[in-house]
Amino acid sequence: MPVTSDIVATYRGPGRVVSRLLDLGEREDRALVFVMAFCVVAFIAQLPRLSRRAHLEDLELNMLLGGALLGTVIILPLFFYLLAFVSHGAARLFGGKGTAYGARLALFWALLSSTPLILLNGLVAGFIGPGTTMTTVGLVWFVVFLWFWFSGLRQAQRYAE
Repeated sequence: MPVTSDIVATYRGPGRVVSRLLDLGEREDRALVFVMAFCVVAFIAQLPRLSRRAHLEDLELNMLLGGALLGTVIILPLFFYLLAFVSHGAARLFGGKGTAYGARLALFWALLSSTPLILLNGLVAGFIGPGTTMTTVGLVWFVVFLWFWFSGLRQAQRYAE
């Protein structure tokens, strides 16, 4: 299935999509592409907010963009790899039988499949600005992301090594 169809299917049943991705076999390149694609989309989602901030605070937009690019595309993937490692260890403590790859895939797929809400949050931040709407959209993204992640992690921990 194309990635876009898998993203839509994730909103109906995240565990089934992660299970199907795990059935394709361990491919670290696939997991890396998922996390990097999320990070690039997260950077793009920040552009309206950064543009608004540069205009309102009379700041240099290129400096803001450079910092955001460094943070989201270079440093954030390393953080997500560490978070996946910690989640795998926590799952093992609670009796999970899955692999570290399964934990990475569940986290990275949850991030990638939640990108439509990340883009919406970026638009709200850029056009409306801080306030109740932005907080609500951010909270909705976070809850959906956690739902995707924990559903996928639960499914990944059922796979024996």
